[in-house]
Amino acid sequence: MKAVSQNTDYQYRVEVCYTPGQFPLYKQDMGIVVVIDILRATSAMVTAFEYGVKDIIPVATIEEARQYIGRPGHIAAAERNGEVVEGFPVGNSPLAFKGMDLKGKTIVLSTTNGTQAIHTGREARQLVIGAFLNLTALTDWLLKQDDNILLLCSGWKDKFSLEDSAFAGAVMDRLLESGKFGVEEDSSIASKYLYMAARDNFMSILKAAPRRKRLQQLHLLDDVKYCLTPDQSNVIPVLLGDRLVPLDH
Repeated sequence: MKAVSQNTDYQYRVEVCYTPGQFPLYKQDMGIVVVIDILRATSAMVTAFEYGVKDIIPVATIEEARQYIGRPGHIAAAERNGEVVEGFPVGNSPLAFKGMDLKGKTIVLSTTNGTQAIHTGREARQLVIGAFLNLTALTDWLLKQDDNILLLCSGWKDKFSLEDSAFAGAVMDRLLESGKFGVEEDSSIASKYLYMAARDNFMSILKAAPRRKRLQQLHLLDDVKYCLTPDQSNVIPVLLGDRLVPLDH
């Protein structure tokens, strides 16, 4: 990727896109796309690789995932509106994946937001998966890349998400400290300040969120606490063709 203008004091850009619907406004000149869906798709993906899954096929529709139900060596998983889709053994809960035998298997996953964002960003030069669970591993790797980076938040049904944007701010904060990366978009600065406001207690992000009550009703708070706990994995999933595999870093 071509470096930015020499009139700047940094070499490459890192920007935040709040929703997949805004992706066309940001994608130009962005070589690496980091897809973020903290609650819960990208957290579940990182967890699945941590516990031995071979690869993950992210699909946009329930119908695509349904074709893999009962297929040997495959786990069909689907979530909509925070709940496991009827007929599937599992949705996008990282804690559910922790309790399964994943060694050497393939997960075929469709979710409300995260797999849609992967579908949106799939033409990037490189697409990787970000979560609080792999925050340090991801940022350490990104710092070594000579490319512009777009942090693509999955959001909630193509609307702004507090936790995705705060995580993007955490990545922003570390990359900007290096001096190698700079920003041109207000969304990127806003994410950094959101992270700074919440970094001492990430759970505080959701205390202010209107959908906290829905998360409680779905009994997802254990998942939430797990998803907001940084650095539980060094795995960085990367999209190769139609499937995610662990990045060799």
